[in-house]
Amino acid sequence: MNQYHTGNKIIDETKQGEALVLEQMHGGKKLYIESYGCQMNFADSEVVASILGENGFQTTRNLEEADLVLLNTCSIRDKAEQTVRKRLKAFHQVKNARPEMKIGVLGCMAERVKDKLLDEEKLVDLVVGPDAYRDLPNLIEEVESGQKAVNVILSKEETYADVNPVRLGHNKVTAFVSITRGCDNMCTFCVVPFTRGRERSRDPQTIVDECLGLYNNGYREVTLLGQNVDSYLWYGGGLKKDFDKASEVARASAVYFADLLKMVAEAVPNMRIRFSTSNPQDMHDDVLYAIADYPNICNYIHLPVQSGSSKILKTMNRGHTREEYFDLISRIHKIIPDCALSHDMIIGFPGETEEDHQDTLSLMDHVKYNYGFMFKYSERPNTFAARKLEDNVPDEIKTRRLTEVINKQGGHSLVRNQSRIGMVEEVLIEGNSKRSDEHWSGRNTQNTMVVFPKSGDENPGDFVRVKIEDCTSATLLGTLQS
Repeated sequence: MNQYHTGNKIIDETKQGEALVLEQMHGGKKLYIESYGCQMNFADSEVVASILGENGFQTTRNLEEADLVLLNTCSIRDKAEQTVRKRLKAFHQVKNARPEMKIGVLGCMAERVKDKLLDEEKLVDLVVGPDAYRDLPNLIEEVESGQKAVNVILSKEETYADVNPVRLGHNKVTAFVSITRGCDNMCTFCVVPFTRGRERSRDPQTIVDECLGLYNNGYREVTLLGQNVDSYLWYGGGLKKDFDKASEVARASAVYFADLLKMVAEAVPNMRIRFSTSNPQDMHDDVLYAIADYPNICNYIHLPVQSGSSKILKTMNRGHTREEYFDLISRIHKIIPDCALSHDMIIGFPGETEEDHQDTLSLMDHVKYNYGFMFKYSERPNTFAARKLEDNVPDEIKTRRLTEVINKQGGHSLVRNQSRIGMVEEVLIEGNSKRSDEHWSGRNTQNTMVVFPKSGDENPGDFVRVKIEDCTSATLLGTLQS
């Protein structure tokens, strides 16, 4: 089982892979999609559902009735890949009873495992990379004619800007909007530059239009997505790395991330705006001032640090030091005093000593994150770390250090939540509480889950005022205010 941790809460990734469902109005063949991993994968599945929906596929929650089964994969950690393989084997058991069923793998695992999955293990019929989803109808035709089908070619231009994603989420209140694809940051542990290609940004007007469409359809919160949103740069098209070669006019009229935030905030003033993910070395004060100036941009930043040790950060090629990260944290709190922060942390990276681990713990004490996502390091094929660095921290030491980090984060999460007791929070209702149909759940601007009893007059998508009366390390508990 692959688990990640937020505060002291443990989430099983196998539960994250639940089917994404939409019952479309037209008939046709049945499509079943499961997604694993990051929010980008879930957003990509919505693009796939849209492309295939226009080609006669009706999406279903019932695996047994599907004509086409697609698994959108994650390649960030080894255990996530093992989960994917187990799911493919389970799909294949269903396919044995229904030979006409076709199985495909999408996303980040596609290029690296295509030969094994297609030929050696014979678990799939088609393999499609993140930039080839428009080719799916053609690839499906190839499969139906008895051929294996593969397209894992990375693109320098593809952003799916003209695709109107089919919204597969269950709450119809919050949605994701992709603003960039790929990444130019060559962190030594990360496979994204190899699986998603070089960084390119979407036309800002298409992003604004998508957000407006969501608002008009009842959505009240949008998260702008990218591997590194702070490096968003639109100058008329092309890769970010080619910006210096653009014309003087194009460079002068370029749209940066802070500009995009303002455009969206002004276009949908009654809609909450979040974004993910930020890289510390690319976050500039103009973004912080945009958050401070626009009340509908949420007071929350996911700011991965990965390690508290400058030595390990250099080995990771993160582009910032411990001291520079502290300076950014200080500027965030100065410009946005009530801003919540979360992190990603890799434990047991090659060369990590006990002193480096203590640096991580002391960084956490300094920041006191609201919550975080913490993992033991595992090698990812094709990365610099896998090729050049020895995975030399024993697993038992990784496990002990991870436990210490999780416990510390749990304490900090509780302290942060306790500080909200007595406050009245604006909460966007997302739906029923997981534990009781008599309670609503939603989030405040700091992205903390709030649970409170229903009164009978409110509905999902409503903004309500809730007085916080108690908490756990993961959840605020309160009552509705008139």
